[in-house]
Amino acid sequence: MSKTSIGISGMAVYVPPFRVDLQTWCDWSGADRNKVRDVVGSGFRLPGPRQGVYTMAANAILKLVERYDVDTSQVRFLGLGTESSTDNSAGAIIVKGMVDDALRQQGKAPISRNCEVPEFKHACLGGVYAIKNALRFLQTDGQNAKAIVVCSDIALYEQGSSGEPTQGSGAVAILLEADPAIATIDLRHAGNASDYRVVDFRKPIQYTNGDGRTYACTNIPVFNGRYSASCYVDELLAALDDMYGRRNLDGNCYMRELSAVFMHRPFKRMPENGWGMAWLFSLEGEEHADELRGYAAAAGVDFDALRGEIQNRPQLSEFGVQERIAENAFPLVSKVLRSFRNDPAYNEIIRDKMRLGCSTMVELGNLYTGALPAWFAAGLEQAANESLQLAGKEILLFGYGSGDAAEAMPVVLVPGWEQAAARIDMAGAMAGAIELSEEQYRLLHAGSTADLDYQPRDEFIVERVGAASGAQFQDKGIEYYRFVD
Repeated sequence: MSKTSIGISGMAVYVPPFRVDLQTWCDWSGADRNKVRDVVGSGFRLPGPRQGVYTMAANAILKLVERYDVDTSQVRFLGLGTESSTDNSAGAIIVKGMVDDALRQQGKAPISRNCEVPEFKHACLGGVYAIKNALRFLQTDGQNAKAIVVCSDIALYEQGSSGEPTQGSGAVAILLEADPAIATIDLRHAGNASDYRVVDFRKPIQYTNGDGRTYACTNIPVFNGRYSASCYVDELLAALDDMYGRRNLDGNCYMRELSAVFMHRPFKRMPENGWGMAWLFSLEGEEHADELRGYAAAAGVDFDALRGEIQNRPQLSEFGVQERIAENAFPLVSKVLRSFRNDPAYNEIIRDKMRLGCSTMVELGNLYTGALPAWFAAGLEQAANESLQLAGKEILLFGYGSGDAAEAMPVVLVPGWEQAAARIDMAGAMAGAIELSEEQYRLLHAGSTADLDYQPRDEFIVERVGAASGAQFQDKGIEYYRFVD
C-alpha cells in the first residue's frame, strides 16, 4: 500500500433554486410551527420540471472542475452515490457524458476516456461507499490519478406523512487525490457496521400482491419513523465500537476531545439525538458511573436499569414487525437524553461539536447521499470564515444508510486547508432561491409542470425525453440533456 497521504482537495455544491419555506408549509399543512422549526429545519429545495438527479450531479461536478482548476485528463475515477437513479442500467457515465459535452462546449478538455464510472447505492450511505472506493482506487491502480465522487439525490415523501417536511434535493461533488489540500483520510482508522432491518426504509421497484399481477412503485419510500430512528442510533453505536476497537480508543475520551463531528442528517434533530445517545452509551464503564448516575437521577430513571439497557443492546430487527414497530428500542436512554438536553454539559459535548454549518443545513432538508458531504462542506466554509485553527485536528464523518449500514470515517485537516475550503462557496450555491407557492409545490411534488419564473443559466437541463419504441430505433424514457451557457 502506498504511504502517500490521500484525501479531499475540493468540494462543490449544487441545489435547485425552488424553495419551500417550512413555516409557510406549516400554514398549508396545519403542522406545529415550533416543532417543525426545532426538530426539522427552516426550508428545503425541490428540482424543477427540467431538472433531475443527473443534471444536479453534473452541475456540481462542473462547479468543482472550474473552482479548483481540475486537470480533467487526470480524472480516472468518477463515482456516483445516489438512491434516486432514474436509469437502472447507467448512472455515472450519464453524468460524465454531460460534463464532457459542457467542457468541450467551453473549449476545454473532457474527463479522461480511461475513467471508471461506477454507481454506488445503499440508501444514504452510497456516497460514503463511493468515497471509500475512490480512496482505494487512488491507493492501488489509480496512483498519480485524481478521483471525483458526486452525491446526488431527491428526497420526496408522501404529502401528509411525517417525512414530508424533511424533503430536499441537491448534489455535492468531491475531489480526491494524493497530497490533498483539505483533509487526509486513512481507512485503516475507520469503523463500519451493517445489519439487515427489513422495514426500516425501503423503495421497492415493483411487487406482486398475491394476485399474479405486478405493481410498480414510485421513488417515494416506505418507512417507519420511530423504528428508523432506533436503527440510526444502533448502527452509529456499532460503527463507533468498531472504530474504537481498531484504534484502541476510549470512546468517552474520544468524544470529549474530538474537534467536530458531521453526521448523516435526515433532519435537524436526528444527528443531535444520535450523538447524544452515543455519549450516554460511552458512560457505560465504572469510571464514568457517577456521571451517568447523575444524569439518571435528573431524569428520574433507575440507574441500574439504565445501565442494564446500555450494556445489553437489543437486536433491532426484533422491533421490525408490525406488533412492535412503534416501540422505542432504548426507552430509558431516550428519557435520560431528554433530560440531559437541559444540562450545561449538553452544549459542550453535543451541540458545540456539530455547530459548524448548521445554519446552512437547516435550509437544505434531507439530501440523502448528499446530506453528510453538504454538511461537511458548509462546516469547512464556516470554520475557514471564522479562522479556526484546525490544521492537524481530527474530525469525524459519520455516514449512515437505512437498511442498515454505517461508516465512522475520521479525517485530519491539513495545513492550508482554509484556502481550499474558501472555494466551496456554499453561499453561492444557496443564492437565488425562488419561493414556491402552495400550488407550485403541489405540482412539482406530483411531477407536473408548474408555472415558474426561472431561466436556467450555466447549468444542465433535461431538454427532452425520448418516446420512440420502433423496431429500427428505440429511446423511450431516455433523457436528453443540454448545457445552457
